[in-house]
Amino acid sequence: MLNEQTLSTLNALKLFGMARGFSERLSHPKTADLSHEEFLGLLVQDEKTYRDNLRLRRLLHNAKLKQQAALEDIDYKHPRGLNKQLVLELSSHQWIMNHRNVLLTGPTGVGKSYLACALGNLAARLGHTVLYLRAPRLFETLLQAKGDGSHLKTLTRLAKVQLLILDDLFISPLSDPERKDLLEIIEDRHGQTTTVITSQYPTKEWHHLIGEPTIADAICDRLLHHCYKIELKGESIRKSKK
Repeated sequence: MLNEQTLSTLNALKLFGMARGFSERLSHPKTADLSHEEFLGLLVQDEKTYRDNLRLRRLLHNAKLKQQAALEDIDYKHPRGLNKQLVLELSSHQWIMNHRNVLLTGPTGVGKSYLACALGNLAARLGHTVLYLRAPRLFETLLQAKGDGSHLKTLTRLAKVQLLILDDLFISPLSDPERKDLLEIIEDRHGQTTTVITSQYPTKEWHHLIGEPTIADAICDRLLHHCYKIELKGESIRKSKK
């Protein structure tokens, strides 16, 4: 009876991890050998694990990653110039803590989006907020936001994301509103948060694709400063799997 009351109280207090652990551990034969301190310590750990898993599910849901990808599953056999040592360096979150951008370039099909999503998955597992956006869709969203008055609010939300992934940037030359929006996003995030960008065009062509020299200078200076550049090459992985 007392155990049922304890279980009910834990659930009422929304200590669901402890409640589940309490129920499961009471039925385990080795529980009787534990001291009160040890038993309580295990329940506290159960609650922490429950909350950590809940937060991870929420972070991954909010990230809206295009692909279920992980750095551990990257295929290094395909010849595309991917440096395994660099990927290992990115396996820690030091680059995120230091606000270092990652710029992924290369032809279509070589795995830019997969690698970007794998980095996003890693960041979420390490407890960082993540958001994946295709650049064309982002610019459409910002254009609509100008019409309904939520433009500044949208930019503020983007500035706060700890790891922002912009996929397929410069898939076409930027219009004047797009380059100005991109400058605002990069300016807000510079030195404060981390951005991962994928593009089919090498970074040396970005200045031309942005268009307006002054804005291009500002964007490129902030993106290219203190960043990781990963230039992928070769045939499409999708073609090789046919």
